Amino acid sequence: MEETQRQKKIAGILQEDISSVLQEKMRQNAVKNLLVSVTKVTVTPDLGYAKAFVSVFPANKADAVIEEIKEMTGEIRHEVAARVRHQFRRMPELQIYNDDSLEYMDQIDRELKGENNPIENPDILPRRKKS
Repeated sequence: MEETQRQKKIAGILQEDISSVLQEKMRQNAVKNLLVSVTKVTVTPDLGYAKAFVSVFPANKADAVIEEIKEMTGEIRHEVAARVRHQFRRMPELQIYNDDSLEYMDQIDRELKGENNPIENPDILPRRKKS
């Protein structure tokens, strides 16, 4: 089912505000050498839930940072609700997910350039499962 215009508008507003709140939280916690961005937000048709996909660079710290953000979801939701109080009747519940699509694209790019070539090194391929 395709997103409606209303869902897209609300997702855009939420993406902007979640991103700015996350950056403020990172500044308050004095986190350095870390880039956190909200890559996409989707909203359910009833506008009750919002999924926020967060990208973290460097990727090796992503799991820890995402877990920390999930623990702060209540605070983030409260601050975003305060910013959009005149635009929304009800603030959707936030669900935070790690967006690893950039890492995936980088891996494909490296493999196309010849690194991790499965023909030269067949051990890197996962084994097939017999049906």
